[in-house]
Amino acid sequence: MLWELQITPADGEPDFAAAEVLSDAEALGIDGLKSVRTGRGYLIEGTVDRHAVEGVIASILVDPVSERAAVREVSAGDAAEGEDLHVLLKPGVTDNVAKSALESLRRRVEGVDAVATVRTYHVDGDAEAVDRLAAKVLVNDAIETLHRGRLNLRTIGVGGAYEFDRITVPLRGMDDDALMTLSKEGLLSLSLEEMRTVQAYFAKQDRDPTDVELETVAQTWSEHCSHKTLAGRIEYRDEQEPGRSRRFENMLKETVFAATMTVKERLGAGDWTVSVFKDNAGVVTFTDTHDVCIKVETHNHPSALEPYGGANTGLGGVIRDPLGTGLGAKPVCNTDVFCFAPPDTPGEDLPPGVLHPKAVMHGVVAGVRDYGNRMGIPTVNGAVYFDERYLGNPLVYCGNVAVLPVGMSEGAAKPGDLIVAVGGRTGRDGIHGATFSSVELTEDSEETSGGAVQIGNAVEEKKVADAILTARDEGLYNAITDCGAGGFSSAVGEMGEETGAEVWLDKCPLKYEGLSYDEIWISEAQERMVLSVPEANWDRFRQICEDEATEATAIGRFTDGRVLTLKYGDHEVGRLDMAFLHDGRPPVVREAVWKGARGEGRGARGSADEGSEVSPPTPRNPPLSATETLKRILAAPNVRSKEWIIRQYDHEVQGGSVVKPLVGVMSDGPSDAAVVKPLADSSRGVVVSCGMNPHLGDPEIGGDPYQMAVASIDEALRNAVCVGADPAKIAILDNFCWGNTEKPEVLGSLVRASLGCHDAAVAYGTPFVSGKDSLYNEFSYVDADGHKRTVAIPPSLLITALGQIEDVQTAVTMDLKRAGSVLLSVGVTDAAELGGSHFNLVTGRTKGRVPTVDLETAPKLLAGLHAAIRTGHVRSCHDCSEGGLAVTLAEMAFAGGLGVDVTRPHSLDELFSESCTRFVIEVDESSLDAVTAAFEPHLGGRDATGDHVRPIGVVTQEPVVRVTGPDDERLIEASNAELKAAWQTPLG
Repeated sequence: MLWELQITPADGEPDFAAAEVLSDAEALGIDGLKSVRTGRGYLIEGTVDRHAVEGVIASILVDPVSERAAVREVSAGDAAEGEDLHVLLKPGVTDNVAKSALESLRRRVEGVDAVATVRTYHVDGDAEAVDRLAAKVLVNDAIETLHRGRLNLRTIGVGGAYEFDRITVPLRGMDDDALMTLSKEGLLSLSLEEMRTVQAYFAKQDRDPTDVELETVAQTWSEHCSHKTLAGRIEYRDEQEPGRSRRFENMLKETVFAATMTVKERLGAGDWTVSVFKDNAGVVTFTDTHDVCIKVETHNHPSALEPYGGANTGLGGVIRDPLGTGLGAKPVCNTDVFCFAPPDTPGEDLPPGVLHPKAVMHGVVAGVRDYGNRMGIPTVNGAVYFDERYLGNPLVYCGNVAVLPVGMSEGAAKPGDLIVAVGGRTGRDGIHGATFSSVELTEDSEETSGGAVQIGNAVEEKKVADAILTARDEGLYNAITDCGAGGFSSAVGEMGEETGAEVWLDKCPLKYEGLSYDEIWISEAQERMVLSVPEANWDRFRQICEDEATEATAIGRFTDGRVLTLKYGDHEVGRLDMAFLHDGRPPVVREAVWKGARGEGRGARGSADEGSEVSPPTPRNPPLSATETLKRILAAPNVRSKEWIIRQYDHEVQGGSVVKPLVGVMSDGPSDAAVVKPLADSSRGVVVSCGMNPHLGDPEIGGDPYQMAVASIDEALRNAVCVGADPAKIAILDNFCWGNTEKPEVLGSLVRASLGCHDAAVAYGTPFVSGKDSLYNEFSYVDADGHKRTVAIPPSLLITALGQIEDVQTAVTMDLKRAGSVLLSVGVTDAAELGGSHFNLVTGRTKGRVPTVDLETAPKLLAGLHAAIRTGHVRSCHDCSEGGLAVTLAEMAFAGGLGVDVTRPHSLDELFSESCTRFVIEVDESSLDAVTAAFEPHLGGRDATGDHVRPIGVVTQEPVVRVTGPDDERLIEASNAELKAAWQTPLG
């Protein structure tokens, strides 16, 4: 029998869900709605009777104070009458609420076989408005289905039993057109040259491939898994500086990786890197007993289609990366960085197939929030950026830091070991995720790639992590990896590359019946890890997993022939040479060109005169005062407070968070970086920060991806040093998110950024230890006139820094501490560096050049600042970034509840310039000499230090920011309350 338990707000209780629906409809400009009523419900299948549903079951699932319930038996012959709209998850999409309800009911009621959740809406309004509401607000077609009228369902199960059918693809007889049709329609995302290579491989074996063999090759050769563009052959032509043109045999190896090798050579015997670019996460030394590792991933395309699920599994997936590094690291904190279109984008401006940016933002934040909080891992650092070019393709970066016992950074599968899957069961969710991420999004992506979206279960992953760390400490396995993009295909394929593997697909535990062998193999269902377990340890390992209420299943065995064999029962469905799978892909050969800056201002090597207007300003409004300019910058989306997001995260769990995302007297000032104490028996801390500024790489405003990369590294490092990290021991990670790199100019900008990464990392002596790229971040659609339009993201490079602090008790925060303190400016301000600045943004001007970094001086400034902080005399420190010196002073003031009186700037431009490698520090007047002296050995003596470290004002008791310019001209005067109110403008 199938029962529908309908739950609605009790009489007199507010319908919050309905209010949210109407608010979203208003934001999208949907008119014609009169009222909305909402309900939630459960479909319960089994042999239970009405009495049980109305009594025991309802008492468990319904709040008797605020809700009321109604029970209806669903029969096959029910007429689909009524006006209600019912939203259910599509078959195969993980339903965590239903799973929890089922587990709870089975402990109390006999005869409950299955449970599914349903949302119900009763909408009164114009038919057209109701249709728009359903399409844009109520239903996400990627994972949900809409049923109008009374539900009429025979079952809530998913399919019947699978009947084995070995499918062979007639590849040998295909011409080029047929090969590319197969690649596109089969979501293989392989080029013609790659398809020809696969065709030749099987022709040599005198056979055609099975479907699962083709899928395996596609997953392994995908951009997501093999980084074939960054690691490919590139003919790079620099039209601005022809002398920098060159040919790359492996661009990633010759830039980012080469920088790390140079830094490691310089460190010599003092090399503190442990594992770089060869495991799921980068590993560096930390204490005598533990190393620390870090990984940052992207989950962009899934988040564009289903923001909650995409971000949810993005964080879940990156947590599994350190868990699958070496022999397993314990996660200690998370990071996240988001890039959205402005949340106030008019609904009528949305292209077809695009979710509203506000819905994307809310879904992404909720996805990361729920996963991190439910796993008990603090989210301690991050950032949010807004740009209209992220409209169809938001960026979702998620990171995790973990600790690993010394000596456990290496693992390797051994022939004879069992291949063991631990954690969640396999379903259809996530199929083609790796190949899906290697193509651009279109207005049809929801329909063609909806199966690539995954839904996570954080509670399951927590159980998996606990079981694995227990088994690790008992030495029960030889190797481990996460089951992410490509599913078992990539996990087993990578672990068995040097050995070989035989996999028994029919042994894999499934969420439901009906999955074919190829679906089992490539599914990206979440919360799964794969381990190499000696058979002698299998019983003990399985017992540990049972104790933690998670499932462990032997699904195969590692062999010694370097062949991957796939079986389903007695049938062999796949056989691939590991050498072909991992080394057989033809190299990508592409052209790249950099033409230089094209817009207002010039880039690093431009010719614009310092301080000159590139073109005459054409302000549409009266000029703003400096005070009003400051307020507008503080209220700008990229600057304003992200407290609405941060407060949703638990950044205190595990009890190790020392410097938190928000600091100051009211704990609402913007911290530069996070400091976490991960080990109970050590006061040593981990420092996490990030740097990113896509505007600096935009050629249309005179930007240069080279300088964008350098500035991003500079920002990440200076944020870490601000709180006390030692710049001599900071590791960094790169995450490139770019558009379609098959276009020479797009690839040219990527090469340019990679060269900047190399030069900056070498100059600062900071090694890259890990990274990830996400390409093809473009959205295409057909407009009302029938023309194809493409929206490409700006070149977006995120740099994440992992620093260390000897004693967390010496950490410094950015909020002012004491009236009477002296404020020092550290670094040099170039008043002409206003290109791409927030000053230009809010004033509508096009003034100045894009900022550049002096790679000779910048590392010395960081070393000098660290030396000054180590004296113990620096009370607060804050870097100058978006909004320049003016915003830095304002943030320090209202975070500390004190004022400032500054006489430093010689011009308005200097006040808002966004020059790099600059700080403001607070010191006691009696400590000025000691602090200044700490800089001198690094900057070359007292005179040189005086050029870079200067008093600019004092901290005042009155909570007012005053800045006086030349001739005693008052440039800025505003109370902390005014400035803070602007900064705390609601985000949306």
